[in-house]
Amino acid sequence: MTTAAPSIPASAAAPSSASASATAAPLTVPLYRLAHSRTGDKGNRSNISVIAWHPALWEVLTAQVTEAAVARQFALRRPSRVARYLLPNLHAMNFVIDDVLDGGVNDALNLDSHGKALSFLLLDLPVEVPAALAAHLAGPPG
Repeated sequence: MTTAAPSIPASAAAPSSASASATAAPLTVPLYRLAHSRTGDKGNRSNISVIAWHPALWEVLTAQVTEAAVARQFALRRPSRVARYLLPNLHAMNFVIDDVLDGGVNDALNLDSHGKALSFLLLDLPVEVPAALAAHLAGPPG
């Protein structure tokens, strides 16, 4: 199933001149403005994909959504390992995060912390985006 990025109001579009956008300050936005996600879990391991809304955002994603950044975002869950797998032809990446599910779905008392709930934690990661790419961001400005 293909999901189209939500349209952006004209007021949120990038500056019209290349020189203005090159000198404009970068925007700091949550990851969900650049990408969407799919998740799964097996045992005590979470599997979270991140898929760019637009190919132009791929370089920003690969530079900033790193194993270290994801480990920091999940610090309260105390992951033992974070592995990132890049899928450049799809403008996507997959993270395998070990030991973040309180022992696994069948062992944990906290059933709300599994699968899809963890993708929302990742999608809240702050990302710095060049102003020239603002037109490719999804959702409301800001």
